[in-house]
Amino acid sequence: MVHRTPCKQSKTLNVQSGHSVWMKLENLQRTGSFKIRGAFNKISQLTELECKRGIVAASAGNHAQGVALAGREKGVQVTIFMPTNTPSSKVNATREYGARVELTGDSFDEAYEESMRYQEKTGATFVHPFDDSVIIEGQATVALEMLQQNPELETIVVPAGGGGLLAGTALAIKLIRPDIKVVGVQAASAPAIASAFHQLDKNLIPFHSTIAEGIKVKSPGVYTSEIIQSYVDDMITVSEVEIAEAILFMLEREKMLTEGAGAAGIAAILGNHLSSEKSQQVGVIVSGGNLDIEKLEICRQTIMDDQKRKQRSSYIL
Repeated sequence: MVHRTPCKQSKTLNVQSGHSVWMKLENLQRTGSFKIRGAFNKISQLTELECKRGIVAASAGNHAQGVALAGREKGVQVTIFMPTNTPSSKVNATREYGARVELTGDSFDEAYEESMRYQEKTGATFVHPFDDSVIIEGQATVALEMLQQNPELETIVVPAGGGGLLAGTALAIKLIRPDIKVVGVQAASAPAIASAFHQLDKNLIPFHSTIAEGIKVKSPGVYTSEIIQSYVDDMITVSEVEIAEAILFMLEREKMLTEGAGAAGIAAILGNHLSSEKSQQVGVIVSGGNLDIEKLEICRQTIMDDQKRKQRSSYIL
């Protein structure tokens, strides 16, 4: 069901960052994302009665595909609630895996609320995208594989939205190798976990549109937040320009299509956000590759707009 994905290096990334970087390519995972790990772990443990009731989930895209595929393998009817602005590639893939898709709201949080109303009405079994110990356990297998593939890792960089992958990584790493640093990355446009981690004023936390829609979560999990506060070493944020540059870097240099959420960790490294880290062996989870092709133009335009802004600023100075 789940692939053991490659963990490889990029000479260009090593030179630009000054680190020996190992990319865990979950964009090459089944369904194009790490999410299948948690979904399969959860659904494989459901009782016959829970399966009979059907499964319902909310997702910005990747969890939907993982649940849909795992549900199909288990022979269970799946209904997924997704935001209306979810990339069409993720919506279509979810339907192709056999799930019924309901598009509602402008964010994951709105889709989540609608899925909960559906669950209460129908009695369907809810499969949470991140705030579930069994889901987190499944996501932790990414980190366990990384340690097997490179036991010399000193720091692991992890993208975070609701926090399931980051929480799973932190638990697995700190249990086995507490000396390894775990650093979470969020989009600066939606930094709920990073803001809480650094104890910033909740009223000042932005929640804007982002290329990294897969990690645009306004309210991270209660369970995941507790784990992150206890075991994660640092949280950083990356700009839209940095994410766009990382997506194009992966396409141009590595010949790989990477979605915004998946490129967040690469963005942190390319943006020199780990400059204070003395670690030489750095692992980064490239969490997903489900990017709509038309977003490549958005990435290009984002970078060009930033360059024009910098030119205008230089003229003023």
